[in-house]
Parts: sequence; structure tokens; C-alpha cells
Amino acid sequence: MRGADLVVRTLANAGTRVIFSLSGNQIMPVYDACIDHGIKLVHTRHEAAAVFMADAYAQLTGKPGVALVTAAPGFANSVGALFTARQSESPVLLLSGDSPVSQDGMGAFQELDQVGVSAPMTKLSFRPKEAKQLGQDIARALQVTASGRPGPVHCALPFDLLNEDIGDMEAPASDRCEASETPPDPAAVKAILEALAAASRPIMLTGPSFNASRAGALLTELADAVDTPVVSMESPRGLKDPSLGDIASVLSQADVIISLGKRLDFTTGFAKPPAVAEKCRLLLVDPEPMVLESSKRAAGQRLVHASQADIGATIRALIGAGGKPGKRTAYREEIAAALSQKPGAPGPAAKAPIHPAHLCASIQRVLDKASDPILIIDGGEFGQWAQACLSAKTRLINGPSGAIGGTLCYAAAAKAARPEATVVVIMGDGTAGFHFAEFETAHRNNLPFVAVIGNDARWNAEYQIQLRDYGENRTYACELNPTRYDQAATGLGGHGEHVSEAGEIDAVLERALQSGVPACVNVTIEGVPAPAGPSH
Repeated sequence: MRGADLVVRTLANAGTRVIFSLSGNQIMPVYDACIDHGIKLVHTRHEAAAVFMADAYAQLTGKPGVALVTAAPGFANSVGALFTARQSESPVLLLSGDSPVSQDGMGAFQELDQVGVSAPMTKLSFRPKEAKQLGQDIARALQVTASGRPGPVHCALPFDLLNEDIGDMEAPASDRCEASETPPDPAAVKAILEALAAASRPIMLTGPSFNASRAGALLTELADAVDTPVVSMESPRGLKDPSLGDIASVLSQADVIISLGKRLDFTTGFAKPPAVAEKCRLLLVDPEPMVLESSKRAAGQRLVHASQADIGATIRALIGAGGKPGKRTAYREEIAAALSQKPGAPGPAAKAPIHPAHLCASIQRVLDKASDPILIIDGGEFGQWAQACLSAKTRLINGPSGAIGGTLCYAAAAKAARPEATVVVIMGDGTAGFHFAEFETAHRNNLPFVAVIGNDARWNAEYQIQLRDYGENRTYACELNPTRYDQAATGLGGHGEHVSEAGEIDAVLERALQSGVPACVNVTIEGVPAPAGPSH
């Protein structure tokens, strides 16, 4: 038995059934070990794609997603996606190959301080030193990814430890890999309930790991139990999040805000006026001491209570101790209406170019027909139109990091996580270029989805900044070619169609769904600015 076998056996015991990976010399022992333990490898075309896929898989399954990349340059390619996973609060385990421990400091092939590179973007980064401890190391890594605020962990696996013969060893059982939980202090639950009882316009905020797609009915139970609106914030646009309607007005008028794991950061205007009223009282619960301290500084003198605890445990405690619902029915309906505001519909659909809202209307019809739709939306200007106009029971976006380009990878992972789901991913033409080769990965692994590309032949988000801040005579270097991404997708094994008239969209989307392969619908759209939200 090699160290690599112990690594893979531990993953298998923990329930890992798929690893997203790009191969390389130092991790081939792990590939070999996966054969004996029935773990599927989804072999990607870029290391960052593997991490993005693990991120989406984790969000959709609630279990750690595992990515495996090779050392040094392969590892370095994966690092940017770690930042996105950290900000999205996704339990991801990144395993990277590494140079041999026995050659440390001698100039080994691809020797690099990987832990030093990844540490700022992970909950834990480490490099094992003993082959016989690899099982315990992997179990600890899996536990940390899912405990407290979920997030990525990086483990650099030295090549000599993976190949070392360690005899017959038992891998840690599944319970050694499960998350630990810190329950709330009963005083915290009491303080929250008392503050809510005295409030007129309270709001409860949660972060990405407790959004509607990941927390499901738990948030509805919480809102009903404490008779208070619960709002999940996960967009880098914060109070200008187009999917949250008039969230800015809602938050500014609140007299009590309960933050359940939601950082009081740039997305909330740092909880300062005018984003949050001067007289508003704030109560904070967070699993991480550093986040709790930064949020306490933002709250200042308005802080009523702050405590460290896991958010899931806190929510369940509040549900169990909730008061009598029904007193704030009208208020909750008012808030729901404000949050559901959508941008006004444009005029009649033009033949070309197509307005983003008209394209979204056709996509929404597809989502409404699906029994299990998964809607995935990237950032950028067209992405904001989609976030404003589209909805589905399960939705993944690019998250608080603001990074774009990963959602094509999300789509492949979504199909791996839920094979029977209808997966639709929305992106702009700039975004499409980051990981377009993963169409081949998806085709090779039989992971069909429909990717709709809003093609305005520019980096439109930055173009709009240039227009707004510098003037129409100062737009520069943000143009793109009107590329036929549909033809490129066909060349990679997928189905592709180009749409230039609004009347064609519905039929093209239906053909894409029926194609049974990864499909690209490349739509010529009008390069208009995204919805800015209500103004006051």
C-alpha cells in the first residue's frame, strides 16, 4: 500500500465519488489509486477549471468538492479559483502534487513553497511530512473545509510520500472527515429574539453559504419562526445586486439588523449611513473570530450583541425558540415586494441586435418548463441582466469575489452532481473566453448543458465604465470580435447555433436542450448597461 492509496481510500471513505483534475507527473500515483476505489476523474483542460468544478459540486451537494492538480505551474494555475471558492464559502479540497520531501532545498523539479502561496486564500494550507499520516491529514482537511464557515483547504502532496510503501493501513472512517459544529450560546439566541420582539422593521442577513439554493427550506422556516424577513447576500454588487431589487432601501430603513454569518463589508456599505441607519441596532453571529471583529468595528456603538457560533446551529436554535408568528405579515410582504422588483421591460423585440431582457424572457420559459432547473449566471454586464431577470429554484452565480469566467466549469460540475437536472448557464462573450475548452471536457464526460452567450462584441462592463467616467471619446481597448462561439463549440464536440433575431430564440433553445450534448447558443445582443436598481 502506497501513500497515494491511503489518500484515495480516505477520500472514498468520506463519500468522494468524483475528483476534478488536470494531470501531471507528481499526481499520477493518485490517478492510479483511483482505479481501485472507483473514484471517477473528470479530467479538465485547465487547473483553474478543476477548482471551479469542485466549487460548484460542493455548492450543489453540500459535501466537499475535490480538485487535484500537479505541482508548481499546475498548482499556480489553480490559485485564482481558490479565491472565488473562499469568497463563495464553498467546501473545496485542493490536492496538489509537490516535489519530494527528501529533496527539499536541493532544487527539485518544480519545487515551490505552495503553502505560502495558497495560505491567504484558504482556511488551511499544509504540506504533509509523513506518508503514514496521509489518511489523518486528508480527514482533517475534509473536516476543516466544511466546519464553521465553509471554505477551501489546500494540501500539497510530496511525490515521495505518495509513492512510499506504508504496508497495510486502515484509512480514517467517514465520521473523522465530517464537520464539527459550534452551537450558539443560549444568551445569543435570547438576545436576538428580544431584539426582534422590540423591532418594527427588522432584517436578518445571511451570506453565500446560506443562500436560498444551498439552505433551501431552512431560511423559510427561520423567517416564519421569528416573523422576520431573511435576505441572503452573495453578489459583489451588494446593495446594487440586481437580483435583490430595492435591497438598498430595505436595508437603510431597518431598525434592527441580525447578521448571521454575513460580513459587514463593502457589500453592505460597511454598515455605515446611508446604507444602514445611524439608529439601527446590530446583532452579529459568525463562526470566524476575525470576521466577527471586523463586523464589530463596522457596527460601532450600534452593536447590541456579538458572539461566535456556527450559522446552521444558530438558525436551528432560533427556529426552535421562535416566538408567535403573524404580527409582521404586512411588513414581510412589503419587503418581499421590494426585493422582487425587476427592471422594466423594453419595447417590442427588435430583429437585431436583441435586447438582453428579451433574451432572458425566452430563457425563463425554458427554466419554468424544467422539473429540476439549475441556473448558472456569470458576472459582467450581460450577467447582471440575467441575475436581474431570471430565477430558478437552484441558482449559482460567480459569487462575492467578482471573478468571471468560471461558470462554464460550474455547468459541467452541476451535471456531474445532478445528472437529471436541466443545466442552463448564462455568460457574456468576454466571459466565454476564459474556459471555453471545457466544452470538450463536458462532451468527453457526457455532461450536457446549455450555455447561452450574450454576444455584444465587447467587454461591456468595462466599456460602460469608460463611457460613464471618461466619456464616449475615451472608450479604449474593450472591443472584441463578433466571434462565432457556436462554431467553436461544434468543433469541440458540442451543439452550436447562432441567433440574431428574437423570434428565433425559443426554437433554438429547444434544439439545444434536445441535442444531448453540451450546447452553445450564441446570441447577438444589444450592448446596453445592466440594470442599476431603483433610484431614490
